[in-house]
Formats: sequence, C-alpha cells, structure tokens
Amino acid sequence: MDLVDTLPRNSRQSAVPMQTSVQTRVDIALFNGFALPEVAAIIEIFQKANSLAAAQRPGRVRYDVSLLSAAGGRIASSSSVFVWTDDVQSHRGTNETHLLFIAGGAGVQQACRDERLSNWLRRRHPFSEIVHPIAEGQLLLQAAGLPSRYCPLLYGDSETYGLYPAHSLKEAPGAASTALRIVEEDLGPDLARQVAESIAPQPKTPFSSSVTLGTPPQISEKILASARWLEANVDRPISIDDAAQVAAMSERNFLRRFKSEIGITPSDYLLRARLNLSCRMLVESRLPIDKIARRCGIGSGGQLSKLFRKYLATTPTDYRMRNQVAP
Repeated sequence: MDLVDTLPRNSRQSAVPMQTSVQTRVDIALFNGFALPEVAAIIEIFQKANSLAAAQRPGRVRYDVSLLSAAGGRIASSSSVFVWTDDVQSHRGTNETHLLFIAGGAGVQQACRDERLSNWLRRRHPFSEIVHPIAEGQLLLQAAGLPSRYCPLLYGDSETYGLYPAHSLKEAPGAASTALRIVEEDLGPDLARQVAESIAPQPKTPFSSSVTLGTPPQISEKILASARWLEANVDRPISIDDAAQVAAMSERNFLRRFKSEIGITPSDYLLRARLNLSCRMLVESRLPIDKIARRCGIGSGGQLSKLFRKYLATTPTDYRMRNQVAP
C-alpha cells in the first residue's frame, strides 16, 4: 500500500514539544496469538516516558495506554503469555489525541473474521491520529477496508530532529520507532533519548542481521510483514503456507518473492531467527540448553548443538561461557 495517502494532515507538524498536561490515548488492539515483543516495547516506551515526565513535572499521566480486544478479558500471545484486555465495545473515544496500534501475530486470520473488531476499527479509525499496524496487523485493516496512517514525523525533511532517519514514503516504520518519535515530539529529544537508552538493546549475535533491524526500501510491505511474522513465531511449528497467507500470496509466488527480496528462502530465514533467539537466550538467561531449544522451536538440546556446530563451529555451552556477561 502506498503510504503517500496515509500520512495524517495537520498533525504533529511542530517541532516544539507539547505541554505535559495534554494527554494522549494509546490504544493497542490485540487478539489471540498476537506477537508479544513489539507490543511490549510500545508499552515500555510510553510507560517509561510517563515515569520520566512525572519526575520532571508532576501532574497528569501523559500517555494513557489501553489494551483492547474484541470481547475483552484474557488474551494469549503466541508465546502463551496472557494479558488482560478491555472490551472494544466498552471503550469509547474522547476528544483527546488517540494513537492506534494494531498487533500482528499468528491469530490474524481468525481475528479478520471477527466483525466486532472490524466494526470497532471502522469507528475508531477516523478519530485516530496514527493507525499503525504491526506486521500482519495490516491484514486486519485490509479486512475492515481501512488504510494505515503512519507517523508523518518519520517521513520528514532535514529539519526534523528525530532519533531515527526519515523513511521513504514506500517504507513502513517500526512501531517502536513510531512510539519513540512521538515521545520525542511531545516531550522533547532529551527525554526521548533517556527513554531509548533505558530500553536495554538486544545483544548482537552471529545471526542478528535480520530484515527488521534495518529495512531496505526494496522490500515490499507484504514480504516484510511475513518476515516479521516468522521472527515473532519462532517458538511454534510454522509452515511455508502459513507465512504465504500472511503475505496474501500463493505459496509459489511467496517463495519466489521472499528469496528475491530478502536474499534467502523463508525456511533459511526462520532458521536464522531461531538461532538468533537461542544465542540471545544463552547469553541473557540461565535456562538449560534443552529448554532454550524448545522455546526457540528447535526441538531438543541435541538438535541445537548440531546446528551450533554446523553454523558456529562451537557448542551452545561454549557459546554461553564466552559471551555471558558476569552479574
């Protein structure tokens, strides 16, 4: 989808930070099987901004974050972590600024058939300054017949002072980049930089050259969504047909386009994502090798050891000992 027609008009154009007394509503639409990592990053950014802003100038909370779902109640992420949500039907809009993020994840096909969610999106969309789908959350918008509405500050000219470089109009920004850019505009670059620095960066691994770390402009939105979906669902069995459905393509066309645009096959990309996660977990946790393997969708510690010997010429245990930071 061309992003030229999806940038809000007359919004967030000033480079002067807004007053902290003005409140912004951040609505995050979830469904069963949603991908947790990027949703958690958005929540962390806005909550950290609230904390830092309150320390500098006590008063009303700057960002009011709401987790919403079609029926409310407990929603399970793709990694079986449960979160509590409010019912979209009971969540009414206000005259305050609204930002809408729509989660991606494994349950998107079922969510697309839920008229409660689609009808709410149609009502909420006209009043939301930003409507930002995460990966295959774009499919929910398409099912409701609605366009994305990305943050215009991420497509600015040389006068913008953002923490991130401007994107081309054909490129969708990451949700976390959008959240940080909004904080920067609302509360100033110094506070936004504190927020960014407080979020622990993921350690680099031999497999961390993922497409989502720096999106080349030649990668289409559909292929990018499928790549992010693969990364978000490394912990469960995945078929190529599942990923092709996320990209709304036939399996044959998806395989051809993915290899052409990403440079490797979907299967190889998924394997790299699983190995990348296993490297991070080895460094960041003390979980047993076998449990890490299962959580990364690799099956067993023995299989993980074979892959490490093949691709890194080492074992998971040796990799952990060389790279783990002492407490």
